[in-house]
Amino acid sequence: MWTCRRPVAAYLKICSRFQHRCTRTTWRSDTDRSLRRLGSTSGPPWRLLFFGTDQFAVESLKLLTSSRSSGDGIVETLEVVTLSSDVPVKKFAQRNRLPLHSWPPDDVDGRFDVGVVVSFGCLLPERLINKFPYGVLNVHPSLLPRWRGPAPVFHTVMHGDAVTGVTIIQIRPYRFDVGPVLNQEVHRVPENGTADELGGVLAARGAHLLMDTLMTLPERIANQREQRQTSATFAPKISTSMSWVVWEEQTCDQIDRLYRAIGSRIPLRTTWMGRTIKLLDFVGKCHISISDPRRTPVPGTVNYLKESNTLAVCCKDGWVGFRAVLLNKRLTAADFYNGYLHRTLRRITPGQMAEGQFLSRKRGMDARHMRKNPTLC
Repeated sequence: MWTCRRPVAAYLKICSRFQHRCTRTTWRSDTDRSLRRLGSTSGPPWRLLFFGTDQFAVESLKLLTSSRSSGDGIVETLEVVTLSSDVPVKKFAQRNRLPLHSWPPDDVDGRFDVGVVVSFGCLLPERLINKFPYGVLNVHPSLLPRWRGPAPVFHTVMHGDAVTGVTIIQIRPYRFDVGPVLNQEVHRVPENGTADELGGVLAARGAHLLMDTLMTLPERIANQREQRQTSATFAPKISTSMSWVVWEEQTCDQIDRLYRAIGSRIPLRTTWMGRTIKLLDFVGKCHISISDPRRTPVPGTVNYLKESNTLAVCCKDGWVGFRAVLLNKRLTAADFYNGYLHRTLRRITPGQMAEGQFLSRKRGMDARHMRKNPTLC
């Protein structure tokens, strides 16, 4: 069994200093009681309760399970709290015969030393946090305080961050991702990578950083640092509203990052002839020349590139390409051009060029309204 590297008296002195750093009176008193229990155990192996749901969380649970089975002195017992029957964490726990608890868990008093939360999605109440003498740790895939919230990896890619990382914090009640930092590791964001790819890398990095933190948890708690509130940014959950392309405002690079961030889960969207069209199989920036003098390119202009079977769309600073769209059904670029775009372009006059364009959502809604109310034209 591992032993604590510092005497209990030293920890109690550290705990006293820690108490004055807490900002909430109620949380300060409960933290003090919890930290006084710190001296009752010398350190790992830990009795651990894990909270998680998705595949990102499974990576940490895998290493914890392996540690428990190997007897490496970090995890003594491991039990799991999850939300529903079809989430990856519950399936993993069942396959590996880990004891399962429904949410919220009961029968926690005195049974665990530390909790671990990874991609769980529910705030733990203060009364539950206080049942863990060493608190509850959280694995978060960003360099907190940047990108607090449920979707840090997506926003890292969407905003073009060059550097990200993983952070281990000790959670606090009432708000997500605001607790003190115990451990942190920097990771350079690969160029042209997707959010799914980056998330997989950070899940593995976070799992290893969690194990490193658990090995020296008392020292990590003693040397924790508060997050700088002035540096905090928020990463809200991704939604369909983020997928609408604004051709007049977004550059080629911004559309590229948007696609790599959310495209695998939520297709990019635009409007054509008053209908929503989903943009698939993004190919990046295109270099084209316009041969038709009637068609001065404006944002939203669509051009078919036969050689590469690509629909090139004009945006703020250039052209981006897509090889397929979804309009009632999936269509290749050639199918969309032959069945829809070519026919439209043949019958419109120069003054009606918007009829053959992809329009940003607001412009598309306005155009549809004008067609339904021709007296307004």
